[in-house]
Amino acid sequence: MDLTLAAAGGRDGFFLVEIERFQGPMDLLLHLIRTQDIDVFDIPISKITDQFLGAIKGLAATDLDAAGEFLEMAATLIRIKAQMLLPRASDEDDEDPRAELVRRLLEYEQIREISQRMSAAEAVRGRKFSKGYVPPRPKRPIHETPLETTWDEVFAAALRVEMPVEQDREHWVTTRPVAMEDKIVLILDRLKRSTRVEFSTLIRGFRDRMHGVMTFLAGLELTRRRMLFLRQTEPFAELWIYRREDEPDGGDAEPVDSEAVEPGVQA
Repeated sequence: MDLTLAAAGGRDGFFLVEIERFQGPMDLLLHLIRTQDIDVFDIPISKITDQFLGAIKGLAATDLDAAGEFLEMAATLIRIKAQMLLPRASDEDDEDPRAELVRRLLEYEQIREISQRMSAAEAVRGRKFSKGYVPPRPKRPIHETPLETTWDEVFAAALRVEMPVEQDREHWVTTRPVAMEDKIVLILDRLKRSTRVEFSTLIRGFRDRMHGVMTFLAGLELTRRRMLFLRQTEPFAELWIYRREDEPDGGDAEPVDSEAVEPGVQA
């Protein structure tokens, strides 16, 4: 539970506190010490303990998690107070019972100061730059490097340069394995025996893709010459090749052969 100092110098030397300012028992304890200008290395443990206990009397019992931290600190202060009041044997360690508390207070104060400085730096940066701003990387200064190479070194490097070895520059030109004229003769010969022919039957038996390419180019060339026409019902469907004189009347007429296909796109 967070606490807020309402007024300093309350009745009987106690401090009146309210909810909402102090973040944990260490913050409250450090505030009690600093506001009274107490030397942190010589804490009057009896006085501080009484003030701390008076400050946490108003804690609500409903928030046990937050109140537990303050109660733990109160128990620590009471234990240190008891250790300083009770006599100790001469053979016991002379370490001050307040040493651990002082160490924790100084460590907390250092962390709090670092956090405050970082928050202030973030606020200053937020007023100067937008969120996500990355400062540009400074360019490296350009320095002129003096040339320290001598002519003897340049001449020695030139002597180490080897002339390129002459290579055989013969160029072999391979002839086209499939001629378009041969495929034109093949298409016309098949159309002499039938009014139409499937494209797949013209390339059946050939393993080289070049035969299919040249057969298709031959069909396009004959179409350009208006010697035949191509028809396909839909994309990627079978391509049919017809003789030009056997073209049906109208673009939507059925083919005249018994193996008629649905009319489609005509090339």
